[in-house]
Amino acid sequence: MKQINHFFLILVLSITNLFADDQIDFLEWKKNFRKIAIENDVSPKTFDTVMHQVKFLPKVIEYDRYQPEFYEDTKTYISKRSSKKKVIKGIDFYKNNSNLINDIEKKYDIEKELLLSLMGIETNYGTYVGKMDILSSLSTLSFDQRRSQFFTNELLILLKLIDQKIIDYKTLYGSWAGAFGFFQFMPSTIKNHAIDFNNDDFIDLKNPVDAYASAGNYLKNMGWKKNNHCFYKIKLDENISKKYLNVSAKKLKNKRKLRYFKKHILNYENLSFIDENLKVAIITPDKDIIPNSETLKPAYIVFDNYEIILKWNRSLRFGLAVCTLKNKIKNEL
Repeated sequence: MKQINHFFLILVLSITNLFADDQIDFLEWKKNFRKIAIENDVSPKTFDTVMHQVKFLPKVIEYDRYQPEFYEDTKTYISKRSSKKKVIKGIDFYKNNSNLINDIEKKYDIEKELLLSLMGIETNYGTYVGKMDILSSLSTLSFDQRRSQFFTNELLILLKLIDQKIIDYKTLYGSWAGAFGFFQFMPSTIKNHAIDFNNDDFIDLKNPVDAYASAGNYLKNMGWKKNNHCFYKIKLDENISKKYLNVSAKKLKNKRKLRYFKKHILNYENLSFIDENLKVAIITPDKDIIPNSETLKPAYIVFDNYEIILKWNRSLRFGLAVCTLKNKIKNEL
């Protein structure tokens, strides 16, 4: 027992020392980053005001290394995010905000059920927008080496938005990865697509007015086509070449016209309502991620609109969940 206690004492001390080293290195990083920020047109006054309380957050590194998109099987992931409870809550939110949501649908030509679905999955209709200090989260991920370049760029963009008084830094609490508001926009998305829809000279993505307009504008700019197909579940035969099976959300490859896959889709008769000339890709989202998963199950054909959702979040399961919840909400509206 004494040997075990001694082992754990050494382990705790080792972790504590590593944490202390990270804190020291982070302070040095912050000094160097100040120079980079100023060189990128962030005012020294803004930097010193905003970054004064920024801290290294070890928990953010843990979250970055473990994300449910990469560990939950597709059935579990989708069912959690498109539950009956989620649908009911979406309908209630719509009833309380119907004039706004209908106006946004008309202005940007984006289905109301898609907007409701995205908000439902991202923040449970605004009830969970995240409590992490976004500036500290982005700084921690910029300091970390795994995806430093991406998060450094996001942090610089956010500092510029604060400098230009587009965003109030005191409101910046959100996800561990730096996403903000009802639809979880990253700083680059805020810069490129967010809208001050109520004309109060301030973009507030925790306000339904600015948030819904910004989401509608974002989807329109990405190329979403209203009422077009998203995905359908299929059964594949054993003879299909593995090169047609997409397992990564980074870029869907080997797209073909639907009719090209006819001989390999066992339930092809269920797709008779779809134009056979439409280009589709096949995804098998569990393969190469979920241990011992089958090569051909589950499988889906996906369309251009599905790829638009991937631009929002590079996760095969996320895209499937969004369109599933969208269809369930549509059936209840």
